[in-house]
Amino acid sequence: MYAVIGGTGLAELDGLEVINRHQMVTPWGEPSAPIVEARLEGKVVLFLARHGQPHRFPPHRVNYRANLWALRDLGATSIIAVNAVGGIDPAMGPTHINIPDQLIDYSHGRAGTYFEDDLEHVTHIDFSYPYDEKLREELIRHTSALTQNFSGKGVYGCTQGPRLETVAEIRRMSQDGCHIVGMTGMPEAALAREIDLAYACIALVVNPAAGVSDQVITMDEINEAIENGMGMVKRIVRSLIVA
Repeated sequence: MYAVIGGTGLAELDGLEVINRHQMVTPWGEPSAPIVEARLEGKVVLFLARHGQPHRFPPHRVNYRANLWALRDLGATSIIAVNAVGGIDPAMGPTHINIPDQLIDYSHGRAGTYFEDDLEHVTHIDFSYPYDEKLREELIRHTSALTQNFSGKGVYGCTQGPRLETVAEIRRMSQDGCHIVGMTGMPEAALAREIDLAYACIALVVNPAAGVSDQVITMDEINEAIENGMGMVKRIVRSLIVA
């Protein structure tokens, strides 16, 4: 069963026939919001607003461990993570959609593993390829059928937030090989791998990253890009779920 984790600009999915709203409690605390269990053209899907409902948890305060654990407990096997990001690659301007295949984690101090305390043995996961390739290929297939304004590979750089980055930080990330920058890609991807959930990201570029353009980044421009681009993201997610 698919679960969709919605980020900034995607607090709900259209056309859902809601079956239940689950207020979950996990060993790691409560998820960001009640998890919506719904039907979409006959297919059961789970939906979780990553930042809460209303949007109230900043990226470094999201309870990623509870979110993933609760979705798995409700029967999710595949996670579609929707992320609003900045474009580091000049070719990835506002409303561009990227399906990343790699990431670099620049965040710090987040609870990033289930394997911490009271362990019988130390556990390491293989995280060479952080996104599930089969799920990525499905996302690419459905995206390419709906728009040409996308790229099927990219490196997601995850920063701490909630502030945006400096020009120097983006310059460094570009040198590191990052194509997009966001604040919620980790530890979400690693936690999904630890509990055997297939995980892939669909990233909507909502602004040029700092220094990529001569213009100052404004929330009005970000909100405009979200409004113009999130409809396509919803259509892609819907197409994948009901296929």
